[in-house]
Amino acid sequence: MDIQIILVFVIIAVTVILFITEIMPIDKISFFIIVALVLLGLTTPEEAISGFSNAATITVLMLMIIAIGMEDNGVISLLSDGIKKLKILPLALMVPVFMLVSASISSVISTTAVIVIFLKIMSQLSEKYNFSSSKLLMPISFAGILGGSCTLMGTSTNLIVNAVAMERGAETIGFFEFSIYGLILLVIGIVFMTIASKWLPKNSESKLSQYNEKSEFLFTLSVKDGSDLIGKPFSEISFHDNPNIKILKLLRDNNAFTAPGKNTTVRQHDQIVLLTDVSDFSLISDDDFELSLNKDSLSIYEDENEEDNSKKKSIKLYYIELLVLPGSDLISRSLKQLKRDLVNIAEPIGIQKNSLTNNKKQYLPKAFKKLYVKSGDRVLVKVNEDKLSHFYDLENVVVLRSHEDNFEVEPFKKYWCIFTIIAVVGLAASGVLSILASSIAGVGALLLGNCINLSKIYKRVNWQIIFLLAGMIPLGIAMGNSGSDVWVSEKLLILLKDQNETIILGSIFGFTMLFSGFISNNATAVIMTPIAIALATSLNLPLKPFIFAVMFGANFSFFTPMGYQTNTLIYGTGIYRFRHFLIIGGLLSIILLISGTFILSTLLKT
Repeated sequence: MDIQIILVFVIIAVTVILFITEIMPIDKISFFIIVALVLLGLTTPEEAISGFSNAATITVLMLMIIAIGMEDNGVISLLSDGIKKLKILPLALMVPVFMLVSASISSVISTTAVIVIFLKIMSQLSEKYNFSSSKLLMPISFAGILGGSCTLMGTSTNLIVNAVAMERGAETIGFFEFSIYGLILLVIGIVFMTIASKWLPKNSESKLSQYNEKSEFLFTLSVKDGSDLIGKPFSEISFHDNPNIKILKLLRDNNAFTAPGKNTTVRQHDQIVLLTDVSDFSLISDDDFELSLNKDSLSIYEDENEEDNSKKKSIKLYYIELLVLPGSDLISRSLKQLKRDLVNIAEPIGIQKNSLTNNKKQYLPKAFKKLYVKSGDRVLVKVNEDKLSHFYDLENVVVLRSHEDNFEVEPFKKYWCIFTIIAVVGLAASGVLSILASSIAGVGALLLGNCINLSKIYKRVNWQIIFLLAGMIPLGIAMGNSGSDVWVSEKLLILLKDQNETIILGSIFGFTMLFSGFISNNATAVIMTPIAIALATSLNLPLKPFIFAVMFGANFSFFTPMGYQTNTLIYGTGIYRFRHFLIIGGLLSIILLISGTFILSTLLKT
């Protein structure tokens, strides 16, 4: 094996490990990929940075800007109002109809944005019409993924596969070229999930509602200087015997002690980790304890000026839950760091760990020292009403509460945005313009209509996705430069020797699907597309079925909550457990793998 091939495989292996373990943010991982490719001579410096100017990267950026424009100008709210009207449907029809709606919108709008719409209205519908939101959210998420797989602009994965394939000499993929196959798979998915929804958990209380008294969070308290408890046993702490307040950890001198006994002596600067809800937390005396956050940071709720204190009492305060999605800037931050970042905006007071939500027996890791935010976690913050809008502008963070913004939107801007997205889709679908050209024109139209403000756009674009694409695309180039893709295809040919062409196609489909269940589907697409093309070329078979197999396989990772951002989003609500994705999502993945393989195999004979 050539040394360059070995180096490429080492980079891929390290990348996969970093993606799975989430040791560092994806944008940092992607940048290190670029650095490694240049220093190891696997690409030229120009090739290493080519991902930033790649058509797929720029297209995704343009579509993000268009999506932000639609959200800010009331188009997303208009869709939300339209979905609410479906409440007149009988429950038996809600699953297939909601799945169709989710799939249809996701074919042209970000699937994540669509699922956020459903998250915000589902609790209202479920409470008013007495049905379980858990019966609908997973089907809606899966349908959004299936719907996004039906058009070229439906997901960034489709755009990436097309871009990588074109670099390898394949013909560009038409906007609706694979839609018929995607629609067939969508119908199969709707039928399966309509039946399987009977076995989804039934939540008696919506966990998606605005803050409720039974929502438990982790709080870290510090013993105040001069507290009367210092030197006394834990049994004398006021909340020690409260069954609704669980003492999980004692942090002392950088050591963690699990469930300290009642005779443990309280010391100055001890930190105690609690699990409780806000109602019980509010009963804890301020005389002995304080939230263990950053004492050096200013707090909008702690002001020694009595006149200011009297004014702030008239300000309405909210407790809001923030659901953290992959790619959020809140990830890997402690509550102390969040306090510093949100100074004069809000006060973070607790965190609900995703692992705790889905596994009550595993309260905290054994080696627990500090509470760090991860994707799927919820952060509880205290905020006054005039600062609420800040949290609706955060990228990859969902506000899980019933409050809705009441910003006035000019009717002209709303309809101009609707016209723009229709024009973008129409021009790209008809072939009058490429999808890149139409999306650039769409952003230009929004600027012309004064529907977006670029200074605000810079802060809200998900730059982590842009860096992910920019870093992974040159990795695909390195595979071609080193011959890694050809080497893998040759080994696959030996492994699949004398196998039917359909089996070989299914193997590419299945391996891509398996791979994307644990790392980014965009990363999977970049790695698998060159291999699939090299394999098809060596077999002298048409490229398109293998390209479509990678495209569908990278999207159809239903068997883990990490496989797709919308799955992580609904998993973070605490309604579902990992086994629901593994069993129900796994069965759907197998069915789609078999169905998709046979459908795409018809292209092998053309």
